[in-house]
Amino acid sequence: MSQPGEQLRQKVMIELSPAQVDHVVRAASGAGSMSVLLSGLDDVREALYTAPAQLGDHGLSRSLLRGLLVLTCFPPDGGYLANADIARTIGIDPSTVHRYISTLVAIGLLERDSSTRQYRLAQ
Repeated sequence: MSQPGEQLRQKVMIELSPAQVDHVVRAASGAGSMSVLLSGLDDVREALYTAPAQLGDHGLSRSLLRGLLVLTCFPPDGGYLANADIARTIGIDPSTVHRYISTLVAIGLLERDSSTRQYRLAQ
C-alpha cells in the first residue's frame, strides 16, 4: 500500500526522429558543435597512424576510414585548416581530400570560410 503523496515510478519511453536526435546532440554539445562528438576520433587517428595496414584491409571501408582520418585532422577548438594542410598531414592526394571535405561540408560536419577557403569542424 502506498503512503499518501507517494507516486508510483513508471518508465517512460520517448521515440525521437533522426532530426530530433540531431537537435538534441547539437544542443547537448554546448554551442551546437559536433566537435564534442568528433573529439572521440582521437583514438581513430592514433589507430590509423600506428597501423596504416588497416587501410588495406578488404573487410573495411577504405573510403570511410579516410573520411574519418580527414575529420581527425581538425582541432576540437574550432581552428581552420586548408585542404593542402590536410592532404600533407595524412598523405592523401589533395584532389581526393577535396572530395572528402566537400562531402563533409555538404552534410554539415565541416564549415568553409569563403574568404580564406579553409575549413573547420561545424559549430
